[in-house]
Amino acid sequence: MNDASAWNRRYLPSSPFKPPPEDPPVERYELDDLVTHDKYGMGRVILVEGDASVVVDFATKKVRIVTPFAKMTKL
Repeated sequence: MNDASAWNRRYLPSSPFKPPPEDPPVERYELDDLVTHDKYGMGRVILVEGDASVVVDFATKKVRIVTPFAKMTKL
C-alpha cells in the first residue's frame, strides 16, 4: 500500500477513527507588535509583507523572517 494515498483519503463521519488534525491558524503580525524569537530575542515588527514575511527590528539587527513563523511568538 502506498503511504501517499493514505493522506488523500477523505474522512467519513461514521468512521471509528479520528479525523486528520487541522492545520494551526497562521499567526498574523501588525506594525509595532512585540515579538520574541528563539535565536534573536525580543524585537518589534517594523514591516509586514502580507502573509509571506515580516521584518523585525531586534536591538542589534533587522531580520526578515518568512512564514512559517515557527521560532517566533507574539508577546
